[in-house]
Amino acid sequence: MDNLPLILLVFLAAGLAKGIIGLGLPTISIGLLALVMPPAEAASLLLLPSLATNIMQCAGPALRPLLRRLWPMLLALVPGTFLGIGLLTEGGPAALGLLGAALVAYAAWGLAAPPLHLSPRAEGLGAVPVGLLGGLITGATGVFVMPVVPWLGALGLARDALVQALGLAFLAATLALGAALAWAGSVTPATSLASLLALPPALIGMAVGTRLRGRIPPALFRRLFFLALLGIGAQLAWRGLS
Repeated sequence: MDNLPLILLVFLAAGLAKGIIGLGLPTISIGLLALVMPPAEAASLLLLPSLATNIMQCAGPALRPLLRRLWPMLLALVPGTFLGIGLLTEGGPAALGLLGAALVAYAAWGLAAPPLHLSPRAEGLGAVPVGLLGGLITGATGVFVMPVVPWLGALGLARDALVQALGLAFLAATLALGAALAWAGSVTPATSLASLLALPPALIGMAVGTRLRGRIPPALFRRLFFLALLGIGAQLAWRGLS
């Protein structure tokens, strides 16, 4: 694969971001790789790195309570992803534009950081719709953040539990995306090999990022992260409209 050095570098950077702030691997990897390849191909490359890093992230003492609390949203991700996968695998300007719009929306939310809090009743009523919409966006763009990340942030979870919850949601979304891409015929031996080769740099980046978490001001890194996503998303959206 001609782009292999770029792929490895992208996943190293994406793993670093995930280690520092607990998210960023799919958004950075797909956002950058979609500049040089179809979004569906970029999405298939992230499957193994995302699977491994999110298994590591969701492990911990709060796993069982989180599963009991979040299972309706997690299950709803699956049909939503299959409903949206046709837009991603079809490729072309529409897929690029949707991916760019998703990244811009996520970056705008991250930079604004609006304070949100859901009551238990609102949480219960919103779980399935949030999962379905999140799955639809995941299937259409390969990016599994909106609206699941803001929704999880509004549940009032402690910091460590929130990091675990993010890992759990991303793991479920990765499994759903992988199944949908395989069903659509977008997972090939070549992309599977490239995804396997991308796994070590992603894990190394995550390990380094985890060590740096206490040394880099999280607020500063988070702001730089979302500004970078805003620029990448705007570029992809512009290309989708061109």
